[in-house]
Amino acid sequence: MPNVAAIAPLAPSDQPIRWFDTCVPAGFPSPALDHMEQRISLDELLGIQAPHTYLVRVSGDSMSGIGLYDGDVLVVNRALKAGHGDIVVACVNGEVFVKRLQKRQARIVLVSENPRYAPRYIMEGDELLIWGVVRNSIRWYASSDRSQA
Repeated sequence: MPNVAAIAPLAPSDQPIRWFDTCVPAGFPSPALDHMEQRISLDELLGIQAPHTYLVRVSGDSMSGIGLYDGDVLVVNRALKAGHGDIVVACVNGEVFVKRLQKRQARIVLVSENPRYAPRYIMEGDELLIWGVVRNSIRWYASSDRSQA
């Protein structure tokens, strides 16, 4: 069963948003925040390289150990070469997964970040396609419906 669902490819955006170049404390807000405004594009902030970047939604809890949860949206760059330790969207024999890519000696292993799930060793004869490297994740905290994204 796939644990990612395609959402859409990303196109370049020409709409910058406000950026306050300061850390926001999780306590009392700083009065200096009113004076720190700049403009930044989400393309720049998220390292989006359209048309090589697309979005997928996570399904399940196999990557919860690194903070990727059911329903999170992943920003995936298919132009990057996947290396040892990268979080990737991979297709193995037609099944699509989001996993950590590991190279152990001459073997390739797709590792979950939840101890309840066993590693997936790529065996001789398996077809492995790396569909991209996960660069960012997006999570909703508001109680509004996420289906609009």
